[in-house]
Formats: sequence, C-alpha cells, structure tokens
Amino acid sequence: MKKSLGVLFLLLFNLYFTTLFAQKNRQVQTQEKCATMGRLAANLKKDPALKARFNQQLETFNSKMAQKAAKQQGNGSGAGIKENAVYTIPVVFHIVLTNPELVTDAQIAAQLDLLNKTYSGTNADAANLPAYFKPIFGKSSIQFCLAQRTPEGEITNGIERITTTKTSFTTADEGVKHVASGGADIWNGDKYFNVWVCALGGSLLGYASFPNDGHPEEQGVVIEYRSLPAGSYTNYNAGKTLTHETGHYFNLFHIWGDDGGACTGSDFIDDTPNQADATTGCFSGIHTDSCTSTGNGILYQDYMDYSFDQCLVLFTAQQADRMQAALLTYRPSLLTSDGCTPVQLKTLDAQLKTIITPNQRICTNNFTPVVTVKNMGVQTLTSLTIKTVIDNGTAVNYNWSGSIASLASAIVTLNAATINQGNHIVKIFVTSPNGGVDQNNANDTLSVTVQYFDAVLAVNESFEGTTFPPQGWDIVNQDKLITWQKVTGIAKTGNASVVMNNFDYSVTDQVDYLRLPSINLANVDSAFLTFQVAASTYTPTSTAGNNWDTLQVLISQDCGLTYTSLYKKWGATLVTTTVEHTDAFVPASNEWRKDSINLTSYSNAGKILLAFKNTNGFENNIYLDDINFRTLTINPNLKAAGFLVTPNPAKDNLLVQFYPNPAKLRSVQLYNLMGQKLAERNIPAGQGGAAYNFDIRRYAGGTYIVRAVFTDKVLVKKIIKE
Repeated sequence: MKKSLGVLFLLLFNLYFTTLFAQKNRQVQTQEKCATMGRLAANLKKDPALKARFNQQLETFNSKMAQKAAKQQGNGSGAGIKENAVYTIPVVFHIVLTNPELVTDAQIAAQLDLLNKTYSGTNADAANLPAYFKPIFGKSSIQFCLAQRTPEGEITNGIERITTTKTSFTTADEGVKHVASGGADIWNGDKYFNVWVCALGGSLLGYASFPNDGHPEEQGVVIEYRSLPAGSYTNYNAGKTLTHETGHYFNLFHIWGDDGGACTGSDFIDDTPNQADATTGCFSGIHTDSCTSTGNGILYQDYMDYSFDQCLVLFTAQQADRMQAALLTYRPSLLTSDGCTPVQLKTLDAQLKTIITPNQRICTNNFTPVVTVKNMGVQTLTSLTIKTVIDNGTAVNYNWSGSIASLASAIVTLNAATINQGNHIVKIFVTSPNGGVDQNNANDTLSVTVQYFDAVLAVNESFEGTTFPPQGWDIVNQDKLITWQKVTGIAKTGNASVVMNNFDYSVTDQVDYLRLPSINLANVDSAFLTFQVAASTYTPTSTAGNNWDTLQVLISQDCGLTYTSLYKKWGATLVTTTVEHTDAFVPASNEWRKDSINLTSYSNAGKILLAFKNTNGFENNIYLDDINFRTLTINPNLKAAGFLVTPNPAKDNLLVQFYPNPAKLRSVQLYNLMGQKLAERNIPAGQGGAAYNFDIRRYAGGTYIVRAVFTDKVLVKKIIKE
C-alpha cells in the first residue's frame, strides 16, 4: 500500500488505533480472522511508554527501509534485491489441546514444508499469479527447521504436546503461552521461533507478536489447529494462516493498512497497491475497490490479506526485504541459535534434571532433598555420586546405585540436611557416573534458594523497613514477570505499602503470592488477621463476564503444599473507589479499606502459613498495608471455671470475665454483705460479652459479692475490697 512514511506514520498509526476500536460500534465488511492488530492495540493502549517506544522503533525502521529502497532504485537494482545467505530459523510447535494427539506429526511436517515454500517463493501455486503481478513476486532468504534440541540441550523433534483443560484460548489473556494458565511456556524466544497451536475462540485463525511489542515471554505466533494442512476449517486449512502470522512476527502489516476502508492507512510497502479493506473469499482476475479503482486492481493474492488459502500465493519483493531486515534488526539471535543442531549423545552423561525438594520455603530446620536424575549418555547409568552443598559448606555425598537406561529418568531421595534460620543456597550436583568421568558438565548442577525462620506468634507489618520482603516473608512469582513489590510514597500509614501492578500485567490468570512468616497457633484461643487494602479496576464493575483481578487470603497447614481460601474478592467486592481508573491507580487517603478475617477456628492448629494471592485480570493496581496478625490466649483459670473475678483482693476496679461468651447471661450484680445491690449491668438476650468492669473505689474496705445471673442459674463469687 503506497503511502509516504516519516512523520506521517504517527498520524496514520494513531488513526489506526481510533479505527480499530471504533469498529466495535460499526458494521464491518469482514469477520476478523487475525487478532494481531487488536492484541497490539490493547498492549499499547494500556502502556503509553511501550506505545512511545514501539512508535519510535517503527518509524526508525520504516525510515531505514525507505532509504534502502531509494538507494536500490538509484542503483537500478530494483526494490527487491536479495542477500545471498539463507537464514535458517529453529521453530518449535507447542500443541496445546484437550487432546493434543488431534494434531499429527504429518500435519506439522506439511505445515513446515508449506511455510518454507511460501517464504522462499517456491510454492507451486505461485503459477496462478496473474502476469501483471509477477514482476513484484518476492523470494525471501528465510527458512525454518524443526528444533532438534531443547533450550536445556535435550533431544527433541520440535513438537511439544501439552494436554490442557481449556477448551479454547483468546488473545485477551495470552493463556496459551503460559503453563500456569493451561498453556505451554515459551522456549527461549532469542533462540527459537515459537508457534503455539491451539483452539481459538471468536472464529479467529491466529495472531502474532510484532518485534518488541510487549513481554519477551510472549513473542511468537498462535494459530488455530484447524488451520493446519488437512485441518477442518474450510477455505482456511492449507496452512497459510501460519505464513500470514509469521509475516507479522517479521514486522509486516496487513496489506489494507487496517484503516477501515479510509484509504489512508499503510502497510509501509511501496509495491503493494492501496486497498480499502480485507478481502473476503477468493476473487479471480482484476478486482478493484474504492482505493484502487483502476489498473490491475488490488493484490488480494498477498499472504497478508484475508483471502481464502487457495488464493494466497505471494509476498512481494519489498515484503520479503522488510522481513529479512526485521530478522536482522530485531531477531538476529535466531540466526546464531544451535536449536537446529542435533544432540550428539556422550558415552557418560548424567544430568541433574530437577530439584523436587526443598522448595523456596521450608517450615522446619531440616529437610530431605529429592531430585530427578536423567541419563543423557549412551551407556546405561548404574552408579552415581550426588553431592549436596549448603552455602558453600562441606559437600554431603550420596552414593546412588541402580539402573537408568539412555534418555530415561529416575527420582532419587538424598540424605537429610539441617539448616539454621535465614536464607540459604542449596546446591546439588552429580558426578562420577558409573565410576567414570562425566563428559558433559554443563548439566550437572542445580541450586535453589531456601528460606527458613522459626514460627512467630504475631505479625505487625507496615513495610517501612529497608528490606523487602521483610524477614520471614517471601514471594512466589511463578511466571517470573510482574509480582508484589514495595512502593514508597503511597500508604495508609507511614510512607510505604506493597502493590500488585495488575495495570501493566497483560498476562492474565497468572498468580502471585505474598506470604507471611510462619505463625505458631499452638495454645491460643482466638486469632485475627487485619489489613488495609486499596484497589480499583480499569473496566466498569458493572461489566458482565469480565476477567477481574482477584485477591485472596489463603491458609496452609502443610507449609504451602496446599491452601484453603479464607477471603476472596474481585470486581465490585474488591474495589475501594467509586469509579474505575483508566490510568494506573494510586489511592487517595480515603480510598483504603480495613478488612479482617477471624481465624479462631484454627486455634491450636500448630504452625500455619498465610498468603495473599493475586490472580491477574489485567485490570488495575491492588495495594496492601498495615498487615497485622494477633492472637488471644484465655487465662487458664477462666477457661477452667468459666467465670472469674479479678483481682482479688481489689482496690480500684473489678474485672468480671466469662468464657466462652455467655449466651444466657442477663445481669452482672455487685452486693455488699448486708444484701444491698450496689451496681448492676443488665444484658439484653443473646448479647452477653466476655468481660465487664466495675469501679469500686468509692466503696469501703471489706467483703463483697459478685452475682452472675443467667436464665437458668446464678453464679456467685466473693471478693475483698482493700
């Protein structure tokens, strides 16, 4: 689509955003098949800083491409000059379905073959391109291979099958790209082209990430599994959805410029005709529209259009150039990746694959390490020395013997270890496989940071200290992205609080835990947690079916292995403001709320672990401050008698106490020995309290009687007034 670039770009890009969101309120010509532009718009709208960086990056890139095209034209070499090199990129397919076996290896092989042919311009159906468009036919130097090794150096065929409980995924939460939300985590995006294959909602065929358009952990392409070769999506089952989305991944825009038919948008490519909107169906011969009404018409055969798969046959020469430039500019590390290099097994190679235990928090000062060992060598593994080192101390050896076949794994339980209070680094490594020398030391060692502190009796935390998390606290951040953090200058009291930045956290359904120190509830009679919370939303709380940020308070009685929810709020039940905020929420002094939880039912439960759990809905920020946990222990004499008057003898005041709260209590009375009633507290039915005070300073010294009158009995205590 021919449009001038430079300064005009910013105006066109802003017009695109306006048009995109306006389409929600107008009749559009075609069903959206690709959600790439919607995803980009949502990311940039929510993050102005990201939008500014992306706009500047794109303007700079477009300017360089324009300069290159002008230079090539001046040299008479044509706009589509090619490099001699072939750029081969390792690709991994993550198949994420309730039944991932629905996608066969043969389909993936056919998809890869189609991808390579469409990018090299060797696709047989290119013969269908009309003669008048053949001069702009492009052949890129980009090729793809199935990954032969994982990021950890293990053997793979480049296909990963993940069974999920989710029947479909959307662009709103990027859930398919994260294990924690039912998907598959990215393989190192600097070394692999990641393709997620799943069921997509909303009749979408796929979407992609532009270079540097958000989180690095979400770079790649997502396609509907029924769009694969031999899939069940009629007219969109030849595999060209991946060709289209990969074009976005390498910085190509839709051929019509996403301007809603205005003829002012741009795909930043000079050898594509101007086009009003996406193509529906499959035309033949010359087809014109309101933007290109004469000549050879629009290029509905271009992979960056929405025509049926059988009609899509080309990238233009300048599109091929742009993709190669984007690869070299933004994704050059793909070219130095060893992902396509087959793994050569050593004779002896023992791998410490995982540390199962200990976890980052332990609740006793001793633990027993449990690890997974994998045999990455050719020779069967029959013996091994496994060493455990705590804080660079003396290694403790465990001599294992057994039988692990090549590429098989085994779980091994090591010797128990003891640690003192504090944070510790536990390093475990394997050595001497079969009594020999391990021929690959790169996979021998793993370490984990372990925290242990004695259980406390109370918590009073306002986050004013210099250390975060405070001693005994920890954070569980499973996706290694945004999580709980301390913030200064925003607080209910003092000058600090903690915040969960859901406003910038586009990866929805991710969970992050802020965990309190272990608490000892032995020999207590009641317990209470209170905290200050401030929260807002981005979306109006009246919106039905929205994915809200959710705050929970959880309790664990097994040191965080399992949890029970004590408190759960989201949307209208969580917010402390009267209106939503479309910018990052910062609470005013009156936009905090004190919430409390009664944990008396857990009295005498022993050690417990409390945690604040945030589940992200990409809404807005949640703040916590003044987190307090307190317990109450009843006087054992009161617990035994149920009725106690103290002190005795007394001088100024008497405290009359009951345990438990007396439901049938009607009156507490003070008499002298002459039988005169001196004072009385009448109690409404069912409102009996735990304690009552009497001021006895005005009475003479001597003996007095306290009477507790119930509906079914009267209890009496004698006291001495000094």
